[in-house]
Amino acid sequence: MTDTTDHCILFCTTCRGPADARLLKASLAADVSRNYSLRPVDCMAGCERPATVGFQAAGKATYLFGDIETPQDIRALAQFAQQYLDSDTGWTCAGERPAALYDKTLARIPALGKAGSP
Repeated sequence: MTDTTDHCILFCTTCRGPADARLLKASLAADVSRNYSLRPVDCMAGCERPATVGFQAAGKATYLFGDIETPQDIRALAQFAQQYLDSDTGWTCAGERPAALYDKTLARIPALGKAGSP
């Protein structure tokens, strides 16, 4: 996949090393929309709960998930990727996300507002 889209999935290369990040990326690549770029990043400060994966897009909330370890976790990320892509704001409540991600959500950061807006 190329890095020409406005939606991005980030994979930490520090948590478990670059090789593990590449495997995680490859596992997810087949199951997510081509509207995503898949990017390795050095660190997302989720070190206590590796492996860490983030979702971001312009104008949307940013998400950070940790403890991504199993094929079930990867399937849940793929489901969330579609949910996130389909949302105008990216905002989801815990009960709306795939159940496997319920206790793996490390952060939800609101979208950056425009100057003069809340």
